[in-house]
Formats: sequence, structure tokens, C-alpha cells
Amino acid sequence: MKRGRKIILVSHCILNQNTVVKPLARAKGAYTKIVEEILNHEIGIHQLPCPEFIYLGLQRKPMEKEEYDTSQYRSLCKNLSKTVLQIIKEYLKNGYEILGIIGIENSPSCDINGKKGIFMEELFNLLKQSNISLKTLDIPEEYEEGKNFSTLKNYCQSYKLWQ
Repeated sequence: MKRGRKIILVSHCILNQNTVVKPLARAKGAYTKIVEEILNHEIGIHQLPCPEFIYLGLQRKPMEKEEYDTSQYRSLCKNLSKTVLQIIKEYLKNGYEILGIIGIENSPSCDINGKKGIFMEELFNLLKQSNISLKTLDIPEEYEEGKNFSTLKNYCQSYKLWQ
């Protein structure tokens, strides 16, 4: 079967809520409805690493961006971003269309469009240096799996990531 050659990059917790800080998880596993919507459009999903999980593990406490903003954590995010940039370049070199990146609103690491998270700051700095521009979308903080998907679906469609 021929590949569709369309990819979307997603923050780690979209596919695995088990890595989210305990009180903040909003689904039992993945954001199933979001994943189904992407798959229904025959788009491949590339899961980004979770720097918070790598840095502090599952037992970490909820922290603000300012608490994560240390030289050690920023270095980790920069190194992870270099790997992601290599992956993006490999897709592009081979004729794939990267539809965009989906982040998480108000995440200290993965917020893209608001108070940009540290991981996304580092990743978008590298993308800019490489003259790569991608569409972006943040899953709203109020989204909870199974409760308000139609609103989220309309929100996602307004960003035209997969139309």
C-alpha cells in the first residue's frame, strides 16, 4: 500500500496521558477522540518525547515553567529538539508533508501558542534557524477526553491542520 506521506507531530501526552503529572491527566490513556480524528484523515502521527518525564519521572510534582527553566532542563530540551529537527528534516527530504505540531496549552514544556513551553521554545528556535515553518495548535487546557470533543473538533478544523 502506498504511504500517504502526511505527518503530524504531537506532544507526548496526547498519545500517553500516563506521563502527565498525576492531578493534571485528562484521559485514561490517549486522547482517543483527537487520535481518531487524525487517523480518520489518514495522517501519520509522530509522538514527540516528554522532557518532563525524562527529567523528573512519573513521581514529579506539578511545576510552573519558571521552576523548570534551569540550565540542565533547557539543555535536555535543546538536545531533544535537535533529534526532533533531524526527524523533521528526514521526513521533508523524503517528500513528506508535515501538517504541523500539536502542543498543550499552558504546559511548562509543550505550550506552543501562549506562554511558550521550554521544549517548544528550543524546538522552534532550531526550526527557525533551519527555515522550517510549521502550523501549530495547542489542545486547550479545559479539554477533557469525552466531554467537549465537538468544540475541540471545530477548534482543530479552524487551524486547518488536516483539511
